[in-house]
Amino acid sequence: MQTPEASDPDWLTRGRGHVWLPYAQMKTAGAPLPAARTRGSRIILEDGRELVDGIASWWTACHGYNHPHIAEAVRAQLERMPHVMFGGLAHEQAYRLAARLAALLPGDLDHVFFTESGSVSVEVAIKMALQYWMNRGETGRRKLVAFRGAYHGDTFATMAVCDPAEGMHALFAGALADHVIADLPRDAASLARLRDTIAARRHELAAIIVEPLVQGAGGMLFHDAETLRRLRALADEFGLLLIFDEIFTGFGRTGTMFASEAAGVVPDIVTLSKALTGGTLPLAATIARRHVFDAFWSDNPAHALMHGPTYMGNALACAAANASLDLFEREPRLDQVARISGMLAEGLAPCRALPGVADARTLGAIGVVEFETAPDRRALQQRLVARGVWARPFGKIAYLTPAFTIGDDDLGRLTGALVAAIGDIARTG
Repeated sequence: MQTPEASDPDWLTRGRGHVWLPYAQMKTAGAPLPAARTRGSRIILEDGRELVDGIASWWTACHGYNHPHIAEAVRAQLERMPHVMFGGLAHEQAYRLAARLAALLPGDLDHVFFTESGSVSVEVAIKMALQYWMNRGETGRRKLVAFRGAYHGDTFATMAVCDPAEGMHALFAGALADHVIADLPRDAASLARLRDTIAARRHELAAIIVEPLVQGAGGMLFHDAETLRRLRALADEFGLLLIFDEIFTGFGRTGTMFASEAAGVVPDIVTLSKALTGGTLPLAATIARRHVFDAFWSDNPAHALMHGPTYMGNALACAAANASLDLFEREPRLDQVARISGMLAEGLAPCRALPGVADARTLGAIGVVEFETAPDRRALQQRLVARGVWARPFGKIAYLTPAFTIGDDDLGRLTGALVAAIGDIARTG
C-alpha cells in the first residue's frame, strides 16, 4: 500500500491534463508551482524552495499554516465522527460554534445557517432576504442594491450582485438576475443619488448588500466607516435589510474582529467564511438577526428556509473553526494585526515613488499597491517567486494579506520583494 510519503512522483505530469485551474485560460496558463507542505507563513515546494506566503491562501490561514491546536482538534474529531448529516441530527461542534459566533457578533445576530463556501453563504443571504419579504406577503421585493467595485462570489446569484462592468462576470450579464448597481455613498452627492434611486424603487427592493470597509476581489477598494453608517440609515429609512459580506473582512483582517465593529453598525444578515476555520477546511455561515429569523418562524411549511447543503455543519470543519476561535481568545491576534498594519504601511510606502504606481494603501493586515495600468501579472509573480515570496496579483492590484502570526523578518521580506519586483517591472517594462 502506498503511503503519502511514497506517492506518485509524477503526479503533476499525470494530473495536469485533467485539472481545470481557477481563474485561468488553460491554453496559456503557466504551470502551477508544486507545493509539498506548509509551515507557519511558508509554503515549501517539491524542489525544496520555501516561499513566504503573502496572501495566506486567499486570506484564510490567519493563524499561519499547521497550527498545532487546530490540527489536534481536527484529528480528535476525525477519530470520533468526521461528518454526519445535519438534517434531523445534531452534533456538539456545530452547535457550540453557532453559539460562539452569535456571542462574538454584534447585536442580535443570533441565528446561524452553515454552508461550505463563501459564495453559497451569500446565496443563502440573498435567499433569506428575498423570502423574508415573501413570508411577510410582499412578493414584489425581488431586487437588491449592490455596488460598483463589489465582488460577492462566482455562483449565479452572487455574480448578479458583483460589479457588472469591472468584475469577472460580464460574459453572463444576460443570464443573471437584474439588481440595482450603484456607487457607494462615500460623500453627500453619492448619498443623495443612492437615496433617490432607492426612493424610486423601494417597493421592489429587498436588501442592500456590501463588503464592509474593503471591496476585496473587486480591486481592494477601501471606504470608511461613515459609508457603512449611511447604508444602515438608508436601510432603516426605507425598511430594507442590510447584508454585510464579511467573508474577507471577518476575523480580524481589517483590525477589529469584524469590520462592522469599526462603524458601530449591526447588519441584518452577515456572511462569514475564509478565515473561519483558520485556513484548514471549507466552512461558511450566514447569520441573521432575530427579526429576520422570526419571518420564517411559522406553522406554514412554505415559510421554511428550504436550503440544506449535503456537508452543512461538517463536524471536522466546525472543530477547526472552534479551535480557531480558541486561538483568537488565547493569543494576541488583533495586536498582531496592528503590528502588521504599521509594517505594511512603512514597507510599501516606497512604491508610491515608483513609475506606474497609482496608490499604495493599508488597512489592518491588508497592504495594496495599485498600478495605473495592469502590469504583466505573470512577470510580476515570477519576480516575486525568484525573491522567495508567494503572491497573486490581479488586474491593476498587487496585495499582501499575510497570516497574523507572521514574523517581522518574513513580513519585511514580503514588502521588500514587492517593492523590488515593482521596481524591476518599471525599469524593464
